[in-house]
Amino acid sequence: MNLLAFETATEACSVALWLDGRISERFEIAPRRHAQLALPFAQSLLDEAGIAKSALDAIAVGRGPGAFTGVRLAIALAQGLALALDRPVVPVSTLAALALGALTDDPSGSAILAVIDARMGEIYAGAFERDADGLVNAIAEEVLCRAEDLDLPERPRWCVDGTGWAAYEAALRLRLPGTPVHADGSALPRAAAVARLAARAYERGEAVDAALAQPVYLRDKVALTLEEQHRSR
Repeated sequence: MNLLAFETATEACSVALWLDGRISERFEIAPRRHAQLALPFAQSLLDEAGIAKSALDAIAVGRGPGAFTGVRLAIALAQGLALALDRPVVPVSTLAALALGALTDDPSGSAILAVIDARMGEIYAGAFERDADGLVNAIAEEVLCRAEDLDLPERPRWCVDGTGWAAYEAALRLRLPGTPVHADGSALPRAAAVARLAARAYERGEAVDAALAQPVYLRDKVALTLEEQHRSR
């Protein structure tokens, strides 16, 4: 199975190529340059592997939540390639991809809180546990909320990854049962993790038609309409 994966929901831009279990990746922290980098990253990975786009079985994508423009870009790239190649799309939670990265640093079997700074005083948060395959499964619904309002499943130990920890560490500590086993406020989701999760999803038959791949924003609105701005004056 061959997959090309995109993840651009945060300030990091990354693309990964999965070739029958082998992963190569391009990753760069490049705010506002995702559109310039993503397709060249993809082409360089394909060129290095010596395969054509037609050899891909599916396109994987981090479907959010995250920055609106980044999430939209990833979905658009995945849909465009998938439609051109007549291939399906495998959407993957950006929070799940972030949580998967935490497993590298935490061998204890803790539950994982993946948390991204959503600005406007809020966080995107998801709770996960590792499984027998070395991947992650959600143990709670992904949410957008204030850090002090976050409800977590009861687990004795947690590790925390993501920019939400850097922004709201004090409030999040109060929501946890104790000191995290591991915490990294600089962690960002990566396309390599998207590819790993997408490979499992593809094998389970969870790929979708390109037209059905949808972004997940959690936040419905980020700005007032012109009419709402006028009424609020």
